[in-house]
Amino acid sequence: MSTKIDGWLLEILACPQSQAPLRHDPETDELVCDESGLAYPIRDGIPVLLVDEARKIG
Repeated sequence: MSTKIDGWLLEILACPQSQAPLRHDPETDELVCDESGLAYPIRDGIPVLLVDEARKIG
């Protein structure tokens, strides 16, 4: 089930590694940073913006 992320929240969130903007991927239900190549999980509706918890995307 995909989490609904409000647009205003995406506007203020940034990747902790690169400081680049994030986008929501509804297929994986993750917040993705294209610049750093990391995908951050969303657990129970809460974005987990920890580099150690992120998944590398290729």
